[in-house]
Amino acid sequence: MDLSDLRVFSAVVAEGGVTRAAERLHRVQSNVSTRIRQLEDDLGVPLFVREGKRLHLAPAGRILLDYAERLLSLADEARAAVQDTVPRGVLRLGAMESTAAVRLPGPLADYSRRYPDVTLELRTGNPTQLATALLAGEIDAALVAEPVAEARIDAVVAFEEEPVIVTAADHPPIDHKGAAPKTMIVFEHGCPHRRCLEAWYADRGEMPERVVELRSYHAMLGCVLAGMGAALLPKSVLDSFPESRRLRIWPLPPGNDRLRTLLVWRKGTTLSKVNGLADVIRAEGGEAAQREHKETGFA
Repeated sequence: MDLSDLRVFSAVVAEGGVTRAAERLHRVQSNVSTRIRQLEDDLGVPLFVREGKRLHLAPAGRILLDYAERLLSLADEARAAVQDTVPRGVLRLGAMESTAAVRLPGPLADYSRRYPDVTLELRTGNPTQLATALLAGEIDAALVAEPVAEARIDAVVAFEEEPVIVTAADHPPIDHKGAAPKTMIVFEHGCPHRRCLEAWYADRGEMPERVVELRSYHAMLGCVLAGMGAALLPKSVLDSFPESRRLRIWPLPPGNDRLRTLLVWRKGTTLSKVNGLADVIRAEGGEAAQREHKETGFA
C-alpha cells in the first residue's frame, strides 16, 4: 500500500465510481480498477461492495477512508513544509458567520497584502461542522468559539468576544425573573451563541415558548427589530449594524460575558499558510489593544 494507491482509492470514493475517478486522475478506467483490486489484495479485504457498475463502500473501506484522508493530508503538508516556507497556494479557511462578517475583513486584507501568492477560500459553519471539515482535510484551519474538545486539534486564541442579548428597543425589561423573552431567535444546533442563550434561560429556570432558527445575523437582527423575540450575538456585530440604535442590549452575568474565538488546525501540522494567518491575527490583536489603551488613557 502506497500513497498513490490511497489517492486512487480516495478519488473513487469522492467521485462515486471508477469512470469519474479516472477522469479526475487523468488515468484510463482499467488502470484505476486494477489499482483498487491490487489494494484490496494487499489488505486482504474487499473495500467496495459491487452492484453491477455501481460501487458502495464496504465496512473495511469506511475504516480505510479515514486513514487515507489523514495520510494524504499529512503527505501534502510534509511536501509543502520541506519545499517552501513562504505561504503560497490555497488557504482553505473556515469561520463562524459572526467572525467572518465582523472580525475577518481586516486581518484577511492584511494577510492578502503580506502573502499575495496565497489564494483564500472561506466557508462558514458552526464549530462542530468546521471541526469535522478540518479533520476530514476539507479545510486547513478554522476560527471557532471555544471550547474545542477534540484532541486531534491544536489552537491559539484569536479574538475575545462579549456575547450580549438583544431585543427591540421597546421590548419589556428582561433582567428580572419571569421576564425572559417568549421567543428565542437562534442559529441551528451546534452554534456556541445558541448554547449561551439556552444556558441563560436554564439559569433562570425558564424556557422560551418558541424557537426560531435562521441562517444569518442580518435575518436574526431583522426579526429582533420586528419585535419577534431575543437573540444572542457578539457585541462586535452591532458595531457595524446600521439599525443598532433601535435595539436594546442586555449584558450577560459576570463570568458568562466572555467568549473566546480560537484559530484551530490539525494537531502536528505546520502549514506556513496557517502560521502566517496566526501572525497576522496576533499583530491585529496587539494593535487593537494599543488603541484601547490610548482611548482609555492607559497608553
